[in-house]
Amino acid sequence: MSRRWWLLAGALLMAALVPILLGGSGLFERLRSFSPGLLLTMLGMIVFGWYLNALRLRLLIGRRRLGQHRALGIVIATEFAICATPGGAGGPLTMMALLLRHGVPPAKGTATYAVEQLTDLLFFACALVGVLIYAVTHSLNSYIASLLGFSAALLIGLMVLLALLGRFHRQVFLINGWLVGRLGVKRTRRRSWARKVLSFRNALLECFRLPRSILLGVFILTTLHWLLRYSVLYLTLLGLGSSLAWAWTFIVQLLALTAGQLSLLPGGAGSAELASAALLAPLVGKSTAAAGILIWRFVTYYFYLIAGAPLFLHLAGRPLFDRLAKARNV
Repeated sequence: MSRRWWLLAGALLMAALVPILLGGSGLFERLRSFSPGLLLTMLGMIVFGWYLNALRLRLLIGRRRLGQHRALGIVIATEFAICATPGGAGGPLTMMALLLRHGVPPAKGTATYAVEQLTDLLFFACALVGVLIYAVTHSLNSYIASLLGFSAALLIGLMVLLALLGRFHRQVFLINGWLVGRLGVKRTRRRSWARKVLSFRNALLECFRLPRSILLGVFILTTLHWLLRYSVLYLTLLGLGSSLAWAWTFIVQLLALTAGQLSLLPGGAGSAELASAALLAPLVGKSTAAAGILIWRFVTYYFYLIAGAPLFLHLAGRPLFDRLAKARNV
């Protein structure tokens, strides 16, 4: 077994061990009492969220160019690549490669992925504002207040960074060109990279020039998708007999998944579980937190791998996955 497969297997093992060690003997009793019907409902919510994302992709690419079934396959395969590669680095490469087979240029495919990420960020900003309004009207303990403050600071910092990058992108391009030149990269390669960056910028501007009705539709679909996905932990805890407010489960998921991305492990496996355990256990108890984390990660992570692997291999094939893994090691 190659090193990349050992890394993924080790991350999955670590992800499973964290809630098992946290929950102790009470974990399995909690899991046995969980309703199978509720689990199937949550899996259906994930599938419906994929369907909404496929509609969003078609709005950005053009509904005549891409059918719904093809778009759905691309979305699921891309989600698999995000979960199976460190830091989700395989996501944009997979979407770009699959869209290229439908006549979408690489720059347009990459710009489409970037627009999707920006609309995701806009949703989180709006959702965090809603959570802040909810917090003002409810009494907060110091623990939840600290979580909310850290989340707000993290998101505001990211939005400011992106705003500065957009405002001074020309200067950033010039500095990058100077740095690449200092590293001894050949002039022909520097020009090739510069053309690719400019093509991406132009494709990104084309996406932003789409009719406002289409951009509004993209945001509405994004909102519906994330509301479904971020309701999984709330429903999980509800099924385990714990009535934690949706707003607090949103904050826990936001911080835990952010920690998972920063760890650069595939899908944040292990680190997301550790972070969510540290955040959730003081609110609902260790055994409930452990069972909730297992069910939540099964629905929002393991299910992505199980359902996405066959589609990824069918649409993209093993060579693309090997290229993604090799690109990580370069």
